[in-house]
Amino acid sequence: MQIKFSATPNGDAIAAGAYEKAALSPSAKALDEACSGAISRAIKASRFTGDAGQVLEIAAPSGVKADRVLLYGLGEKKSLGGNTVEKAVAALTKHVLLNGTKTLSVHVDSDDGEMAGRAGLGATLAAYRFDQYRTKLKPEKKPSLTAVEIVTADEKAAKKAWKSWEPVATGVKTARDFVMEPPNVLHPEEYAKRIAKLEKEGLEIEVLGEAQMKKLGMGSLLGVSQGSVREAKLAIMRWNGGKEGDKPLAFVGKGLTFDTGGISLKPGQGMEDMKGDMAGSAAVVGLMRALAGRKAKVNAVGVVALVENMPDGNAQRPGDVVTSMSGQTIEIHNTDAEGRLVLADALWYTQEKFDPAFIIDLATLTGAILVALGHEHAGIFTNDDKLADRLFAAGKASDEGVWRLPVGPEYDRHIDSDIADMKNLGQGRNAGSIAGAVFLQRFVNKKPWVHIDIAGTGMYAGSKDPRLPAFGTGYGVRLLDRFVRDYYER
Repeated sequence: MQIKFSATPNGDAIAAGAYEKAALSPSAKALDEACSGAISRAIKASRFTGDAGQVLEIAAPSGVKADRVLLYGLGEKKSLGGNTVEKAVAALTKHVLLNGTKTLSVHVDSDDGEMAGRAGLGATLAAYRFDQYRTKLKPEKKPSLTAVEIVTADEKAAKKAWKSWEPVATGVKTARDFVMEPPNVLHPEEYAKRIAKLEKEGLEIEVLGEAQMKKLGMGSLLGVSQGSVREAKLAIMRWNGGKEGDKPLAFVGKGLTFDTGGISLKPGQGMEDMKGDMAGSAAVVGLMRALAGRKAKVNAVGVVALVENMPDGNAQRPGDVVTSMSGQTIEIHNTDAEGRLVLADALWYTQEKFDPAFIIDLATLTGAILVALGHEHAGIFTNDDKLADRLFAAGKASDEGVWRLPVGPEYDRHIDSDIADMKNLGQGRNAGSIAGAVFLQRFVNKKPWVHIDIAGTGMYAGSKDPRLPAFGTGYGVRLLDRFVRDYYER
């Protein structure tokens, strides 16, 4: 779907905003006058109050050329910001996506090009579809909308802002597409091939195979992979947009393209969702594409560990002991606690190879984070207060919220093993997400580090947010892009 900017509306549907108590914006007042008060009459005959996300439609109004006029809610005028506009225009886009509208013209009553850019982002996120495998989709179920035109007083400023936000939309789409793909298509080898194609976006790409990882001593990662006929891969993406010599910002993602649980087999019900156990890696790939697309003025490295966890006769067993790249040994208590095993070697490789300014890892690591935070926030665990504060602020700014949970020696002892340096499980059901985090902390070598557990936010079918599709949300791309642009670009 195309995003356009114009000073005047040209669509077959025209929309304008309203604030709380159905107070009309200037563009809505002008439309109401052109329609001889049809908007005001429609408000009185409805329950439209101007709350954020509400949409009121008037079909075939007189006085305007458009087939439809729509009013969209923005809530309190004093609290209006980019997130509100983004979400409101997303709700509007979802409303007309299938109803026959081809071009939607949306009035954004602001001279700030940023607001127009965020409106374009909201529309793009809402229009996302993954229909590649649908062969019998009825015409009325196919999107009719081909373009959203943002009507703004400062067209030049809006187009400039969109140059910054369009790559973010592309990055989110990239992440979502990867999470949505079926696991028989997106196995580690195919995933690595698709990442390699991003070289054309300006990224430097390197892919390590199992022989190279074995030489590096990645016994923790390879132990998870040994039950699969698919070869594990480690994909490295570099963006060099900052000053030469500046330490890179490092982002590491868990890429379990399918997770059966291995020998510690998961229950069958819902196992199909485990195609999304690579959502952390997808966020990293999407972020790196966004940074390259908008030519971010930073040096960044993304490392994603791509593995399949299967219950083959050669699969890792509970009771096994593996040696990680760091030299630390790990007793396997549960083969379904595999994400931390994969990340352990990826984290060590990243800190040793690139000496980054910090490391942030993303992973659908624990079901326990859902018990703690539901689907509304990702959990963050860190050894650095400044990183935590900045991520919290970036979460507010991007509408991808995070909430900090503790790590420390009182939890670290939970993963001590009787026969190895550590075990890959904590003390039963208690503090399960924290046990995963303190495990990972042993592999960052005291680098500033944040672990983001996105098990509740990376794949979610029940969200009421119009920007989100069912299942693969692309969570993390907007959060980390905002984090980078607000605090690290020069």
